[in-house]
Amino acid sequence: MLGYYFELALRSFRRSPGLTALMLLTLAMGVAACMTTLTVFHVLSADPVPGKSDKLFYVQLDSQPLRGFKPGDEPADQLTRFDAEALLRDAKGVHQAVMTAGNVAITPEGQGKASFFSQGRFTSADFFAMFDTPFQYGSGWSKTEDEAKDRVAVITRSLNDELFGGANSVGKNIRLRGKDFRIVGVLDHWQPVPHFYDLTIGSFGELEKVFIPFSTSQELRFGAMGSMWCWGNVTGDPRGVNAPCGWLQYWVQLDTPAQVSAYHDYLMNYSDRQREAGRFERPSRAVLSDVMSWLRKKQVVPDDISLQLWLAFGFLAVCLTNTVGLLLAKCLRRSGDIGVRRALGASRREIFKQFLVEAGSLGLVGGLLGLGLTLLGLWGVRHGGSQYARLIELDLPMLATTLGLALLASLIAGLLPAWRACQVMPAIQLKTQ
Repeated sequence: MLGYYFELALRSFRRSPGLTALMLLTLAMGVAACMTTLTVFHVLSADPVPGKSDKLFYVQLDSQPLRGFKPGDEPADQLTRFDAEALLRDAKGVHQAVMTAGNVAITPEGQGKASFFSQGRFTSADFFAMFDTPFQYGSGWSKTEDEAKDRVAVITRSLNDELFGGANSVGKNIRLRGKDFRIVGVLDHWQPVPHFYDLTIGSFGELEKVFIPFSTSQELRFGAMGSMWCWGNVTGDPRGVNAPCGWLQYWVQLDTPAQVSAYHDYLMNYSDRQREAGRFERPSRAVLSDVMSWLRKKQVVPDDISLQLWLAFGFLAVCLTNTVGLLLAKCLRRSGDIGVRRALGASRREIFKQFLVEAGSLGLVGGLLGLGLTLLGLWGVRHGGSQYARLIELDLPMLATTLGLALLASLIAGLLPAWRACQVMPAIQLKTQ
């Protein structure tokens, strides 16, 4: 019977091609507008560490001066070098990593090849285990190499392809800022979105191409990039151990609520000790934010994206309203046909099914057309000037959502016309024919 209803729907579409085209276009435009903004929102608000984001915590300590303090103020976003290195030495978490970003000059092997700058990350050994980074070759460095300030490096697959033609480069040297570093690992494709572990250099920036030990970067005075906030008298290097400047990100892995509670107590005790030593002036406060909480706190998803999403759903509602009106108009024009079917024994339920199948068929075709318009809209987004433009792609879940949304929207739009068709009285229609 379902096949027969599809055949009736096709005949109905052929009898009024103009009206059918108008309904298809209306539905497709609503779906496309909705799915374009929903896809952007989906990409920007995605969990960058699925299955582990609730176990990774960003650490904040209130090391700022008492001047200007108000109860409830948020601690500084970044730690001083003194505090970050102290927490790293204590190693109270399952994994912990201190980090910052920095530009490095890379000199390729061979004469006549020009050096070029690339963004790097200066971090500690647990970075790779904590964030579950995939490796194509080798692995990360060890804590022993951290402590020894060894000149070791992990590079990305793209840089390995560029410098070594994709071959296994573990054990080879890479020259950074005029110094030779031994490659210990090559990352496979890894692009967390958003760039959650360091939001100071942009929420949707590209992955760093070189990773070296933080201790080594400070030994060689490689400097850093990103935001920095200093207070008090800064003499000498603002990135020195005793400089009152916050510029380092610090992440810790805690697998259970008990570990989270214990680590928070540890941070509070650490803050108390620093207050007694005269380093901290404000009341002791420590904040642990898991990945998704940290992204919400820093408002990584732009407010205008959320607003556009609501506007897109509103536009879809308007399109559905217009589609309902057009389907009702078609229903009224077919009252005679409905009366004949009812007189021949079709029940109200069968009439209702027939019109729902017709609406669903309209949704399937409108969904395919909407999918094409969605791809066109995303192409426009990718060629825009936003920092996240290159990341916007329609994945399989969003593809299925597009078709599902079109089908659902068409079925919702078809409910009222289908109900109206059920109310047609066959006797009255036959008398008027």
